[in-house]
Amino acid sequence: MNRKHFLAALATLTAGLASTGAQAQGGPIKIGEVNSYKVQPAFLEPYKKGMELAVEEINAAGGLLGRKVELITRDDNGNPGDAVRAAEELVSREKVDVLTGAFLSNIGLALTDFAKQKKFFYLASEPLTDKIVWQNGNRYTYRLRPSTYMQSAMLVPEAAKLKKKRWAIVYPNYEYGQSAAATFKQLLKAAQPDVEFVAEQAPPLGKLDAGSVVQALADAKPDAIMNVLFGADLAKFVREGNTRGLFQGREVVSMLTGEPEYLDPLKDETPNGWIVTGYPWYGIQTPEHKAFYLAYHRKFNDYPRLGSVVGYSAIKSLAAGITKAKSTDTEKLIAAFKGLELMTPFGKAVYRPQDNQSTMGAFVGKTKNDKGRGTMVDYVYLDGAKFQPTDAEVKKLRPAE
Repeated sequence: MNRKHFLAALATLTAGLASTGAQAQGGPIKIGEVNSYKVQPAFLEPYKKGMELAVEEINAAGGLLGRKVELITRDDNGNPGDAVRAAEELVSREKVDVLTGAFLSNIGLALTDFAKQKKFFYLASEPLTDKIVWQNGNRYTYRLRPSTYMQSAMLVPEAAKLKKKRWAIVYPNYEYGQSAAATFKQLLKAAQPDVEFVAEQAPPLGKLDAGSVVQALADAKPDAIMNVLFGADLAKFVREGNTRGLFQGREVVSMLTGEPEYLDPLKDETPNGWIVTGYPWYGIQTPEHKAFYLAYHRKFNDYPRLGSVVGYSAIKSLAAGITKAKSTDTEKLIAAFKGLELMTPFGKAVYRPQDNQSTMGAFVGKTKNDKGRGTMVDYVYLDGAKFQPTDAEVKKLRPAE
């Protein structure tokens, strides 16, 4: 090869290497997300929209670390095995920088274990079981939404004010329902030692035999009922309970029922006076929520659901963590998320260094059938930081790292 050709070839090679380096430096930050889109569409369609809005806002502001953000989602079919396989594909083939997602608690636990095994950063956005940050917690896993403990702790003071002795409880028989039921019983017993749980019904998720469950609860003659059902199971339970008079003269405390995903479909069957956790989007007047609502409505011509807030806040959490870490490196992200603060549509949230749990709170209020439309009234926002066990208790519950 003569000198002229050699120099030309060298210039081409150098330019190619520079281009490759620039692409590597300027390539997108990839967020891998796994969820049960086909199985739980009521929550997860708005959730995905919330994520998309957050990504759009971040990219419009210049991205993260000078790079665009790309969201890559996978459906887990409501199956923990499929979720782990999807996560593996995202990490090994798609080369995502971080993982987030999960709706069902059993899937959240499977991804929590995956993160531990692969030493890969995972933000559990939605699953609520306490085990994600306590018994099965690990340094690679953080969680956004208020847990079953936190939501039970918000509801128990209201339940105790009712001064009802005989309680029945109904919950879906999988990790979230079991965790919520156990925590509610534990905390109510501590607040009201004379309480009795006279009936327990735990139907399989999505397979509620409403007639037999409602009849069994009625036969126990409770003074009050704690309900942990959601989605289609909740709708069937409410319909059958209304038909058979289960709720007449009885107080009901109900986790998640005030979320628009589950309250809206009840329409004219909405019961009055249930004490619930939820999301009264139509009445929140804080500046951060107004800004979120307007941006969401402008993009989708729809009102947000709780899933919208969770999806949006999950992406914003990752953005805040990556910005603080100045990197997508797992170890640097772990350090950055310890005590990480960010502003969500519900106000400030902090990721607790004690257990990697966010302090995002929830609204507690009562259901009202407003001319055939389910709404929340008399609601108040409760800061999740105030509904946690002591640091000493957390230390006992969480494995040493």
